[in-house]
Amino acid sequence: MRQILFSGVIGLFLSLIGTPLLIKLLATKGYGQFIRDDGPRDHHSKRGTPTMGGIAFILATLLAYALTKLLTGNQPTFSGVLVLFLFAGMGLVGFLDDYIKIVKQRSLGLRAKAKMSGQLIVGIAFAVLSLNFADARGQTPASTKLSFTQDFGWSIGPVLFVVWALFMILAMSNGVNLTDGLDGLATGASVMVFGAYVFICIWEYQESCANTLTAGAGCYEVRDPLDLAVVAAALMGACFGFLWWNTSPAKVFMGDTGSLALGGALAGLAICSRTELLLAVLGGLFVLITMSVVIQVGSFRLTGKRVFKMAPLQHHFELKGWSEVLVVVRFWIIQGMCAIVGVGIFYAGWAATN
Repeated sequence: MRQILFSGVIGLFLSLIGTPLLIKLLATKGYGQFIRDDGPRDHHSKRGTPTMGGIAFILATLLAYALTKLLTGNQPTFSGVLVLFLFAGMGLVGFLDDYIKIVKQRSLGLRAKAKMSGQLIVGIAFAVLSLNFADARGQTPASTKLSFTQDFGWSIGPVLFVVWALFMILAMSNGVNLTDGLDGLATGASVMVFGAYVFICIWEYQESCANTLTAGAGCYEVRDPLDLAVVAAALMGACFGFLWWNTSPAKVFMGDTGSLALGGALAGLAICSRTELLLAVLGGLFVLITMSVVIQVGSFRLTGKRVFKMAPLQHHFELKGWSEVLVVVRFWIIQGMCAIVGVGIFYAGWAATN
């Protein structure tokens, strides 16, 4: 358990001290945020704020994991490394998108096909690799069965699993991306979900089927639950440190670099901890905001009318007169409740089988 504590603290420390250094570098280079003219008017004052800040917590997370392994003498696991690969790979796609926005002053960044291609390459690589590297018990980092609080039903096969994994990765990456519209909103919400995964993965480790002396009827067939908790703790700590600088008034934005990376990490943790469908509850705010965009677009195309004043949902409430801070705090409360309900459902699933 020392690994989890070390990982979280190191991630927090590195992000807390590394983010202001990155801010100075980005400001020196003139890498400021491009603000769309069709957004809320109050956001125009944010033009020029350094972006691509996700670099800070990506590096902090990777270093925290590596230093934790070095300090504790524990070996990295395939599950942990694969989640970090997905996290960093999606972050790289986001970085290229941000870089084009800033250097070429093109608000849409990467062309849609190029951005999607990058996400697909990283996602397919993760999905294929996660079905390999079986341990002594024959457990691979991911399973071809669908999962809620653990695996259920028949295997969907490797091909459909890759499609399912890609859907989850793209959905969560774009969900976090859509949520990242107000200072600290996506960062704070992500901290809560990663915190929930620290608890879930510790519980899976304690109730693992690999513990032959204590394994009960509802034990968890997860390959490396403890190391997944280490990864989740590093992510939680790094995001917490970044939040100090990203909260209102933000000194830096995470950009697509950060939002795509965080979405990838959430999907990777869900897939490797066998809690795929539960992620929709744990990350309920991301789902809610994504659905607001789907509803808005669908309504406008079908009826020519808009349901919300503006989508994503957070901007609707801004245009109704809520202050940015009020929207963020209330949305954090919603996300906190989602995380609590998700953990409660996870525990209830275990209690029902023991």
